[in-house]
Amino acid sequence: MKIIKLHDLYFKPFINADEIATIVKTLARQVKADLPKEEVPIFVGILNGCFLFAADFIREFDGNCEVSFVKLASYEGTTSTEKVKQLVGINEDLTGRTVIILEDIIDTGATLQEIYDIFRNKNVKQLKVATLFFKPDVFKKELPIDYIGKSIEDKFIVGYGLDYNNLGRNYPAIYQLTTQPKMKNIVLFGPPGAGKGTQATFLKDMYNLVHISTGDVFRYNIKNQTKLGLLAKKYMDEGDLVPDEVTINMLKAEVEKNAKANGFIFDGFPRTESQAEALDTFLAEKGEQINGMVALEVPEDKLVERLLERGKTSGRTDDTDESKIRNRFNEYNTKTAVLKDYFETQGKYYGLNGVGSIEEITTRLAKVFDTL
Repeated sequence: MKIIKLHDLYFKPFINADEIATIVKTLARQVKADLPKEEVPIFVGILNGCFLFAADFIREFDGNCEVSFVKLASYEGTTSTEKVKQLVGINEDLTGRTVIILEDIIDTGATLQEIYDIFRNKNVKQLKVATLFFKPDVFKKELPIDYIGKSIEDKFIVGYGLDYNNLGRNYPAIYQLTTQPKMKNIVLFGPPGAGKGTQATFLKDMYNLVHISTGDVFRYNIKNQTKLGLLAKKYMDEGDLVPDEVTINMLKAEVEKNAKANGFIFDGFPRTESQAEALDTFLAEKGEQINGMVALEVPEDKLVERLLERGKTSGRTDDTDESKIRNRFNEYNTKTAVLKDYFETQGKYYGLNGVGSIEEITTRLAKVFDTL
């Protein structure tokens, strides 16, 4: 999950799809448990916001039922107008029936009041209300709410049927209104030998950013025998890959240590799509996001030549054997390069020519950084 922008506002992840599914399943079971064994209720969904909730709830309800909908309106922008108008009514004969209202969210209670007014003269056996979300801090009516999925604070939310000026209903999770992201967070990307570390050193000073290198973070944690460092070393000593969770937690700790930073240059991370998703989610929870992946693109033969030359002085054995170097490129192309598609889909991928002098490449990178 990542920060989303709808019209002029930004929204951060709040409740994921799995938690919503659990809430809906629990509500359906509670309603079923309270009904007489042979009773067939009629569920009435309040459009437009409840359409996803109603569909999932009905699928989870274990028993026969009928379904209908009524359309009401009480929102303009991000605030409740409390001027509710009935747009589409119910035509079914509800005499002697158990009616259960399905609402996406109850806040001030203006819509709920209208619902009770609608059904006052319907001669129903009983009227109950089940709402996915409830804002107790702003509820102004003395009206019963029989089933509450989750009580939440009074902040505007979108997703899972809820909208902001008609956008956002299609998201499977719930997002909460947040401020516009303030940090400049860049993923510096490229194959081995592309010069990411060299460029990051210049760029972090130019833009007053914190450079987070996966290699440096690993070395720090292992050298200082932190809990995560010891765990990573255990996997490495056994010849196993360090799990994503360990790597991600190291990076999270590094970000937390620099909470007041203007932003970060992530170098060597993420390496996989699952790591990219975890980074998106982590930053989004803080009201921030990745602004772009900036990739240095260099022909492989040129990189092999560059690494072999580096190997003469670096002391790194993996820079002195061409076959090992080619294997590193193969791993990069099969695992890491898929991140290009991940960020390109978000409109955040920027590929740059990585051949030239250090100064020339820095100038190319700076032009992109200035636009993010």
